[in-house]
Amino acid sequence: MNSITLDDVEDLALGAVVLGTGGGGDPYIAKIMLREAIAKHGPIEIVNAADLDPDGLLLPICMVGAPTVVVEKFPNGDEAGRVLRALESHLGRTGVAVLPLENGGLNSLFPLVVAAELGLPCVDADAIRRAFPQIEMSLFTLAGLSSTPMTMADSMGNYVFFDSVDNATGEKLARSCVAQMGMLAVVSAYAVTAGECARFGANGSLTYCLEIGRRIRAIQEGRPGAYAEFLRFCEAEILFTGKVADIERRTTGGWARGTITLTHLDDPGRAMRVEVQNENLIAFEDGEPKAMVPDLITLLDTETGTAMTTEAVAYGQRLHVIAMPALPQWHTPEGLALAGPRAFGYDLDFVPIGGTR
Repeated sequence: MNSITLDDVEDLALGAVVLGTGGGGDPYIAKIMLREAIAKHGPIEIVNAADLDPDGLLLPICMVGAPTVVVEKFPNGDEAGRVLRALESHLGRTGVAVLPLENGGLNSLFPLVVAAELGLPCVDADAIRRAFPQIEMSLFTLAGLSSTPMTMADSMGNYVFFDSVDNATGEKLARSCVAQMGMLAVVSAYAVTAGECARFGANGSLTYCLEIGRRIRAIQEGRPGAYAEFLRFCEAEILFTGKVADIERRTTGGWARGTITLTHLDDPGRAMRVEVQNENLIAFEDGEPKAMVPDLITLLDTETGTAMTTEAVAYGQRLHVIAMPALPQWHTPEGLALAGPRAFGYDLDFVPIGGTR
């Protein structure tokens, strides 16, 4: 993939919701922004980190907050430029490309908008290859890289800059700020070089997201075998097929939290409960965990294949609960300590998809 054009926007958004695993924010607003950016500035160049000067500074960017807020609170368009200019000024260096920090939800598309507006290429990579609710949950943290200096801005013109003693503290400071910023802010963190991204990042993630989206579109167009091809490409499996029977959802502490309960379409005696913290964390059937973080859990419409964001799930929807394996780095002891079930407060040992308990 050498560029993102108008023809790619819809497919990229479809894949982004799958990798968002319920979180990351609905990409609808980001789609509009991206279409306008491409119409104004032309296709966005996509580059591999390994092809850049290894010492070149990358400009990482993402939105943080609660995905339920994005439904009615939008960025003003100036936040990204402010945080990235501040980062360059602090470091005394100029960035060579924009880097998505999170490949999932609107954060798959928003960095492309920023790249177009800055006249820079966007790196075909991210720091996770899925969405996670906390900034320190990153492959760069696993590599020992600092998330700070970190810069944050909101739509009202407020701006924050800070260093932290470690990445977990950086998350706490950022979450406190975003709560005061109305649960939505633009952040630049992990000012890595192209060489560090090539070595430690999730390279090829934008391409991966686009390919997922193309397979979702094939499902929507009713192509024979499209659902099976999507599952094969993602190494995914359908855990449960049911109707949404209950939703408990709240926005607190800078996150959207809640529980989604489904009853099985063919066997009403079976039920699945999906626990949410921005993203879908753990899927339980009758109290037994069937899939859990860091692996991906996504809810897809049984007919259209459309993936559901946390805020879009509604009573009565008929959904597949699918599970996809995370990158191998997340299955290491260090990866599980950072983003496994215990990191989210669940007293569970991680078992990969298809594993034995």
